[in-house]
Amino acid sequence: MRGFEGLLDGDFRPLGARDVGGIIHRGGTILQTARSARFMEAEWQDRAAGNLLGAGVQGLVVIGGDGSFRGAEELRKRGVAVAGIPGTIDNDIAGTDLTIGFRTAVETALDAVMRLRDTASSHDRLFIVEVMGRRSGFLALDVAVAGGAEAVIVPEVQFALGKLIDRLHEARRKGKTHSLIVLAEGVMPALDLRDRIQDTAGYDARVTVLGHIQRGGSPCAVDIILASRMGAAAVEALAAGKSGFMTALKDNTIDLPVLSVSWETKKPLDPELMRLVEVLGL
Repeated sequence: MRGFEGLLDGDFRPLGARDVGGIIHRGGTILQTARSARFMEAEWQDRAAGNLLGAGVQGLVVIGGDGSFRGAEELRKRGVAVAGIPGTIDNDIAGTDLTIGFRTAVETALDAVMRLRDTASSHDRLFIVEVMGRRSGFLALDVAVAGGAEAVIVPEVQFALGKLIDRLHEARRKGKTHSLIVLAEGVMPALDLRDRIQDTAGYDARVTVLGHIQRGGSPCAVDIILASRMGAAAVEALAAGKSGFMTALKDNTIDLPVLSVSWETKKPLDPELMRLVEVLGL
C-alpha cells in the first residue's frame, strides 16, 4: 500500500480474487500511492528491499513513470525481482507507444474543450485551455488535434508570441470568429499567456485550467484493455524468472524492454500531429 512509502513501512496486504473483483472500471488506485522522500536515500532503499524479501515477495510490479522505474531499478540491484508498467497521463515514457491513463485523460480534456467550443462560438471568444504536462506536450497535442484548436503550445517547441499572434490574426482574416489555444502547463501559466496576448494584440481571451480533473474518472476502453494486457504480461514474465524490465506497447504488440530505456532516451512528439494542428486549425 501507498507506493514506496508502504514498502518502507512494511504496509503489505494480501489481495485475493474477491479483493480485486469489479475494479476494472474504477479510476485511481485501490493500492493508493505517495511520493517518498525517504526512498531517495540508499539506507531506505536497503530497508524496502529487506522488507520485501523478508515478506517472501517473489516479484514487485511498479506502476508509474521513469522516476518510479528508477526506484524499481534500485530494488532490483538489491535482489528484488521487479517489473515496470508505464502509467502516466503524460504519455512521455520512452520505449512504449502508449502509457496507461493517457487516452482517458485525452477523452476527459477533450470533453471539456468541446463544451468550451460551444460557448466560444456563441460569444465570438478566444479561449485558452491549460492541460497537464510539465515537461511534455503529448496530452496537449492530442487534445489540440481532436479539438480542432487553432494553436497548441508545448514544452518541446520554443514558444514565439509573434507567431501565435500572426496565427490568430490569420484565423480572423479567414472568417473565424472564435479561436482555441491548448497550452501545456509546463510552458507558462495560462493567465500569463492571456495577459501577453491581450497586451500585444488586444484579444480578450478567457482561461480554463482543467487541473486534476484530468487525473480522475472511469478509464476508457483503450486504457482498460492496455492495462489488462500489460498487467498480464508483467506477471507472466516475472513468473518466468525475468526481472528489470518494463511492459511496452510497440506496434500494438506488448514488448519487454529494460527499465533503463524509460530514462536514457527522450520520447519525441509526433511531428505529423504537430503539422496537423497547423493545417487543420485554420
